Amino acid sequence: MAHPAPPHVQSAQAQVAAALQQVEGKPVDLLKVPWSEVEASAIKLLGGAFQVNNPNHQGLALGLAGAFAERMATEHGAFWFPNRDSPEGATLGFPDAIIMLSPFGAVMDALSQGKLAKLEDLAADIRKSLAQVKFAPGATQSLGASGPKMGPADYQRLFDPGFLQFVVLDSAKAKTAFETKPDALARDIRDALGRTQLPPEARQQFEGQIVQSLQRLDPSHALAEQMDRAPRIAELMGHMFATVGGTGAAPEEFWGEIVLPLLFIGSPQNFPPVDEEEIGAFTQGAPPLALFVDVVPHTVQAPEEGLLGTFEQSDLSLLHPGFGKVGALRLIKVNSDRIKPLLANFDPNKTVDAVRRFTKYMEEKSGKGAPPNPQNEEMLKAATVLLTDLKKAVETKGDVCLRRLTEAEAASEQAVAVVRQALNGPRIILS
Repeated sequence: MAHPAPPHVQSAQAQVAAALQQVEGKPVDLLKVPWSEVEASAIKLLGGAFQVNNPNHQGLALGLAGAFAERMATEHGAFWFPNRDSPEGATLGFPDAIIMLSPFGAVMDALSQGKLAKLEDLAADIRKSLAQVKFAPGATQSLGASGPKMGPADYQRLFDPGFLQFVVLDSAKAKTAFETKPDALARDIRDALGRTQLPPEARQQFEGQIVQSLQRLDPSHALAEQMDRAPRIAELMGHMFATVGGTGAAPEEFWGEIVLPLLFIGSPQNFPPVDEEEIGAFTQGAPPLALFVDVVPHTVQAPEEGLLGTFEQSDLSLLHPGFGKVGALRLIKVNSDRIKPLLANFDPNKTVDAVRRFTKYMEEKSGKGAPPNPQNEEMLKAATVLLTDLKKAVETKGDVCLRRLTEAEAASEQAVAVVRQALNGPRIILS
């Protein structure tokens, strides 16, 4: 498999194969044996009906999911790609059509119904969908046939919520949006699009992905009553109708490993001793900023565990009760009290100066000048801009929220901002 399963899935698959061999007294080929036969063997391991919350049963499901994914890879060239919304931490994608599949979810569903052979039906549906793409008119000009194929990086950009931004929502506007019926929201967005100068293709994208998604919901019930049916649309409506401030978007790792640690470190005057490993990393070209946040201790203690090493579980809450029905939230309210005093004292010039002084400190300890590293300068500038944005955000009246988004969504934020401005701006009525 060109893009193999996550290590924990591989491990579970190996354990299940070994357990089935032990219980049957012979190897069970998980990649070729019909699923009905696999189920007969799996029942012996389960010791009864499948229990969704039983960790041992979940381990069996995860191992079978790995085998199902491998079958899809053999037949269709399917591949794993990172996806933080998935319980496996990754999802299966297909190169010839945009199809996402959670093998673990599929196996859990089949086992819960006592019919592992449902995987055969699912495989047949996927086979049919891919054939329709392959033989559809114009397929050679789009996905499929000899056209361009999707890869793991393409799927990750579109579907993995690996980017984060902080936004501030006007609580009253958010409540109004969530308690409005979806057809009214769709009309407002369509009207707002008419007041923008967005290019036609951008307007079509809004129409196709947002307006039509709203129109597919039940028009007789408020959006809040249907959040479990369309959680991403509900979160986007909160952002579009109620955001009054916020930061830019950046990868989650950058926030958690660089940006927020800078806040807790502050601008120290002195630096701790460094060892040979740290000096070696510096001389070999490691970004001084990365070494700074790794070596220099925090002047204010951060939570040992928690979101981004900054927010305890008790700091997180639902923006609206309707989100309680949603599994993987991408918009969540955070208590910013812990970081407000740190942001009040944050000075980007002092932070840059501290990193510069640390770089000279490392040059003295290593006896060598810092190797040229344009990436370090870009990282330092981006980090200070994000912290400056965050400082302004927490001073804005409203609910501070953490918003997860995909790389593709982050790239479209400029267009979203144009529509947000039209939604919240004055409407000129000609008479």
